[in-house]
Amino acid sequence: MEPRIEISPLTEWGLNLNYPLIIAGPCSAESEEQVLTAAHAIARNGNVRVFRAGIWKPRTRPGGFEGAGEKGLQWLKSVKDETGLAVATEVAMPQHLELALKYGIDMVWVGARTTTNPFLVEQLASVLAGTSIPVLVKNPITPDLELWIGTLERLWRSGITRLAAIHRGFHPYERSRLRNIPKWELAIDLKSRIPSLPIICDPSHIAGAANLVPEIAQHALDLSMDGLMVEVHPNPAIALSDARQQLTPDAFTNMLSELTFHQNTSVNNEFANFLEQVRNKIDSIDQQIIELLANRMRLVEQIGEYKRTNNVTIFQLRRWEKILESRIECGKRLGLDEEYIKSLLQLVHKESIKKQAEILRGNRLTNGE
Repeated sequence: MEPRIEISPLTEWGLNLNYPLIIAGPCSAESEEQVLTAAHAIARNGNVRVFRAGIWKPRTRPGGFEGAGEKGLQWLKSVKDETGLAVATEVAMPQHLELALKYGIDMVWVGARTTTNPFLVEQLASVLAGTSIPVLVKNPITPDLELWIGTLERLWRSGITRLAAIHRGFHPYERSRLRNIPKWELAIDLKSRIPSLPIICDPSHIAGAANLVPEIAQHALDLSMDGLMVEVHPNPAIALSDARQQLTPDAFTNMLSELTFHQNTSVNNEFANFLEQVRNKIDSIDQQIIELLANRMRLVEQIGEYKRTNNVTIFQLRRWEKILESRIECGKRLGLDEEYIKSLLQLVHKESIKKQAEILRGNRLTNGE
């Protein structure tokens, strides 16, 4: 079922927006001095519109710093008064949201763990009913697009139209140089499902290390994401949470100055004509690929029927190994990435096995088994 959600564009969020939307601030509000020092340093960069800081920080295991709590909201109020920046924080429970609204917080976000819990999301949606505060929704911990969309739908049904998604990556099940696996394709799928939805990238949580944040931020902008949420701390070395991934204010300013901000399109007629010609070629090639895949599947069906007649197993390991080896080698000669070819072959092979299994099952049903 396709979601029917109408989202207010970022330009209507009352942020005097310079596109894209840049949100910055420390992972956690640790003290009034730390918060105001960070905020004033960030405010000097005219590209930032929203200051972020976590007020409630329950950790995976108890005993660590778990946030400043309500007094931190007063610090954020001081940030608004002294810098003119809008302020944002994470809410995970109805009580958090009620306090955020009481202190005039301009924007809230739903964290990855909360997104995975429809019960909590429903409670937050009930508190939000009748308000107009912008709400950002981080992706769930695991790559579950329907769960992400479900949270957005629940909030939208409560009357919130100033909605955006935050792409912060997914918990890795394998070792990676990044803290979270980006799986950019899920963010692209989300945009395809809800075209009006702004998507903001959190490069800090994807990277997990300050030196990798610029790389991730640039890739997000290259993919036409609508903004960045970056963790910035006056002294990351002594940060009470996520110290490794936070930038200093100077490093943050340098990053923004070096990022390439692209336009979504160009009014240049020569560019438009060139793009149309090349896309027409791509469309033609894609059509040929689909036709070739259909021809291949018909041959697979013939093999499946022959295997059924001769009582031969579906999966042939040596044949599969030969396919992988020869096709990957061919792809390399043509300048194609090995993992790209391997993933494509695995998808095609999976469908071939499925088709042959259907043929074999059909034989068993015919024999009354």
